Amino acid sequence: MDRRSFLAGTAATLATPHVASAQGKSILRFVPDADLSILDPTFVTAYQTRDHGFLVYDTLFGQDQSYTARPQMLEGHTVERDGLEWRLTLREGLMFHDGEKVLARDAAASIRRWARRDVFGQALAAATNEITAPDDRTIVLRLKEPFPLLPDALSKTSPMMCGIMPARIAEQDPTKPITDPTGSGPYRYNAAERIAGARVVYDKFNGYLPRQEPPERTAGAKIAHFERIEWTILQDAATASAALQRGEVDWWYTPSADLLPLLERSRGVALRVVVPTGTIATMRLNHTQPPFNNPALRRALFGAITQSDYMTAVNGDDRRRWNDNVGYFCPNTPMASTAGMQALASPRNLDQVRRDIAASGYKGETVLLIAPQDIASVKALADVTADLLKRIGLNLEIATTDWASSIQRRFKTGLPSEGGWSIFQTSWAGTDHINPAGHVFLRGNGRDAAPGWPDSPRIEQLRTDWLHATTLAAQKTLAEQLQLQAFQDVPYIPLGQTITTTAYRSDLAGMLDGLPLFWNLKR
Repeated sequence: MDRRSFLAGTAATLATPHVASAQGKSILRFVPDADLSILDPTFVTAYQTRDHGFLVYDTLFGQDQSYTARPQMLEGHTVERDGLEWRLTLREGLMFHDGEKVLARDAAASIRRWARRDVFGQALAAATNEITAPDDRTIVLRLKEPFPLLPDALSKTSPMMCGIMPARIAEQDPTKPITDPTGSGPYRYNAAERIAGARVVYDKFNGYLPRQEPPERTAGAKIAHFERIEWTILQDAATASAALQRGEVDWWYTPSADLLPLLERSRGVALRVVVPTGTIATMRLNHTQPPFNNPALRRALFGAITQSDYMTAVNGDDRRRWNDNVGYFCPNTPMASTAGMQALASPRNLDQVRRDIAASGYKGETVLLIAPQDIASVKALADVTADLLKRIGLNLEIATTDWASSIQRRFKTGLPSEGGWSIFQTSWAGTDHINPAGHVFLRGNGRDAAPGWPDSPRIEQLRTDWLHATTLAAQKTLAEQLQLQAFQDVPYIPLGQTITTTAYRSDLAGMLDGLPLFWNLKR
């Protein structure tokens, strides 16, 4: 079945009872923000890939409600030699989806693969001499220097997550995404029923061995009550809203802001704030190509940005749903500060911005804005940016696309005329901006950074200093310095904070906070 045939029958499909399929299985139908484009949880920062990752893979450590790392696939761990040797012991009875036992060498290979690409993993790798598996259940990390945040790194919930996969897969080229999603988690990916742009299917893995502790975020017992999870890709917000109200889907992860009042009044529909840290909207600039390889031009953009314009476009006028005056760390968390915030909070003056652009040496080069149309919030961000760039005199070209294609294009490093790009916008969970350790966009490691590829030795040094800081006061001071440096080097521009609301059928119970988690849910 192709996507067109599937969509032609969507209404009929959704109208069938949503508690059972033809095979009599209990089904949860979920509407994500966008389609799944890449299966490898270590390859891309897209949240759909992260959410897929937590369905298909388990992690050595999980994260509880207080964001504390707890043993997950592990029976326990010890720290020896003054913090220079960590010995992690796997629980007995862990299985992969292909029926093979999870062994320590699989976990060691998975850590090595993840650490090549993830920002927190790269910090751990820099502090590590070797990762070995002396027996089937023991993983040993021998370090060059103490790294007390090791459990936090292995339990991180932001992209990219350290999912445990078979060594034969983890040892493949880390510069290419894996295509075999054999995992260790409570659900397995159903490739046979995948319809690109329309449907993603997961089946319960009966060989999964849950923990005994109560579930909290990604820690504790992961009990799969539904036998089947279906992601239904509905790009039209009105269609998704109507389907949820009729009970044809069970959970719409991020409803459009303009439809929230309607859903609030709808019988059988419940709304809740998924996580109080919300999401942070960002404008990412390409540092490797003209015109934004010019730091003076990057800095000139700050004077044009009005975060409330972006937040109103995404969320409407209801101030309960968004915040402006957002810097490089999530508001109301320990590392947030006002350092350098005058760049975003001072009165806006577009005439001065135009003068600053001219003084920067801008020569009229094309500014190519990637503008996905299938996620309402991202489209709104792109619309505001397109209007703004025209008003300040930049030579704008807009590449309208879908979200999955935009993710692929981000990796292209050439000029816009060669398929490259200048600007894209995306949002990050506020938890991903709590500190420098897992803050993907607050890196300055050049070609090893996420697409945009900022090169800032000073940002990198401050981040390293933060990772080695031993007191909260020292961490806060370094975070302020990092924010000031970010206003100079401009790895990205913060656009505001959305307080995320999710919508679901009110007969669903057991929903966990933080991200779309499909265990513990039941009707």
